Amino acid sequence: MKSRRFRMGVLFIFSAMKIKDVGIKSGFLVLAVASLVGLTGCGSTKANPQAEAPPPPRVIQGVDVTFFAVEHPEQYPIVTATQYQAPSELVATGVVLPDIARSVPVITLASGRVVDIRARLGDTVQKGQVLLRVRSDDVAVGFDAYRKAVSDELLARKQLNRTKDLYEHGAMAEQDLEVAQDTEDDAKVTLETATEHLRLLGNDPDKPNGVVDILAPISGVITDQEVTNAASVQAYSSPNPFTISDLTTVWIVCDVFENDMRNVRLGEIGAIKLNAYPDKVLKGVVSNIGAILDPTIRTAKVRLEVPNPGGIMRPGMFATTTFYSIEKHTYTSVPASAILHLHDRDWVFIPTQGKFRRTPVTSGAQLPNGMQEILTGLLPGQQVVSNAGTIQNAIDNE
Repeated sequence: MKSRRFRMGVLFIFSAMKIKDVGIKSGFLVLAVASLVGLTGCGSTKANPQAEAPPPPRVIQGVDVTFFAVEHPEQYPIVTATQYQAPSELVATGVVLPDIARSVPVITLASGRVVDIRARLGDTVQKGQVLLRVRSDDVAVGFDAYRKAVSDELLARKQLNRTKDLYEHGAMAEQDLEVAQDTEDDAKVTLETATEHLRLLGNDPDKPNGVVDILAPISGVITDQEVTNAASVQAYSSPNPFTISDLTTVWIVCDVFENDMRNVRLGEIGAIKLNAYPDKVLKGVVSNIGAILDPTIRTAKVRLEVPNPGGIMRPGMFATTTFYSIEKHTYTSVPASAILHLHDRDWVFIPTQGKFRRTPVTSGAQLPNGMQEILTGLLPGQQVVSNAGTIQNAIDNE
């Protein structure tokens, strides 16, 4: 409205300018300018916003995008969902660890310097095998004590024989004989102790040697090494040079969330799969359930003891363990072809009044005979289209 009035005023001014008489032209020009100012002033009135707003949109109610109509619906076979009973499953991740009860530290009985290492981390060793050799002053001290014990025992035996001879001829009292006997007995004990000490150090008393051989106490795999060549070792001190683990039986230690603890019990069997061997299923027995939860992630440690045939399970491997509950639960099952995977979800088509409703479901494990487990979204007895992919193609092509 304002623009229209402004254009009329401008035309009026140009008409006045065409008049030949200057005085009349000036009068008309003043009148035209005044009229134009009046017109623009009238146009300054605020417009009604409701009159200028666009009309409100119209919303069509009652359209359900999950319903689909297809030509010849009788061409799509219908099946009825069935029920079956099975124990509930709990899947937990874990790691392979050596059985602590089957792990033995290698202890050196002599302090000294390592001169030879004959085994390394990860090697398989046999009981009695030489692992390393240590040059030790303890051996020299042991041989010194052994030689003194041999000399003392020889002297005590001679004194005992002399005392017995004198006693038999009445030249020695019985008390002196008893003292000589005690002295000889003590010398024997000292000699036996010195001999055993050398043997514990790995030396033959008849063959003096300043080097001690450290032997493997059990057969197994070296799972820890804390020694290098030319390093010093201390007797009966930590860290131990080696740790040997018997890996014929290993542990699988899993993290189980607090909310799932009720599904795990001592003595139950768990099915174990290794990432390295996904086609192998091993069995383990739950031997311990942690009494303390991790306060950060709210999990408890569950330990399984698992036989390790062929040594395929190595410490540090990741494993997946499936626990099965004792109680059985009722689940729904349909043919696997009745499930459509679309937009990262699973769907089934349910016939309803000549149309088909696409309904979301949560599928579970694969079942025998081409069946599929349905955890949620479908109940036993409901009907579904047996081939969801075929009807989806028909819907897309319409």
